Amino acid sequence: MQSLSKPKWLSTASKNFSLALAGLALGGMIAACGAQGTSTNSNTAAQATSAPAATSVEPTAAVAGTTSTSATTATSETTTSTQTGTTATSTTKFNLNTVTPEQILTIPNTGNRMVHEFEEYRPYVSIEQFRKEIGKYVDQAQVAEYEKYVYVPVNPNEADAATLQQLPGVDATIAAALIAGRPYASNDAFLTALTTHVSAEQAASAGAYLETK
Repeated sequence: MQSLSKPKWLSTASKNFSLALAGLALGGMIAACGAQGTSTNSNTAAQATSAPAATSVEPTAAVAGTTSTSATTATSETTTSTQTGTTATSTTKFNLNTVTPEQILTIPNTGNRMVHEFEEYRPYVSIEQFRKEIGKYVDQAQVAEYEKYVYVPVNPNEADAATLQQLPGVDATIAAALIAGRPYASNDAFLTALTTHVSAEQAASAGAYLETK
């Protein structure tokens, strides 16, 4: 039998169809590559956009540091104020005739033995008495240190010159003048006379040293 050959037009159509399929496949690959590139560009853009957010943390840290420094300064200021207050309290003088054992123990270089000695010689009528009696146990330098924290109450009409010199601003000359001005009708009269020799502030402070009846 005679073999049949494909018509020429059919072969041409098949060839064109194959080329069309190849073109479609190539187009799909190109589209896929384009999509991947777009995705990559999008990620890069997102990273670039997020970069400033990381940078914005630094100012927050700087503010925190400033706050911490301020707090430290405030603490330092508070610690300084407290120390100043302690110094003022440590120089408060106690009445030797009424001071408690607990108060005596706050005085530097005392102790239980000195508590006993301070109390044994009450009532004190002059600072010289205190110096003599306590001087039996410690030297005069230590007695002088104790006098920074204690005093003998001052009777304006009976106190000797040394006892009067416990008053703020009063020296030997002023003490002699105050003795010459006796008698005083009251503590207020004495303080009025004192203001002619010392400042108003010193005279006001002196009131705390006077013996009350």
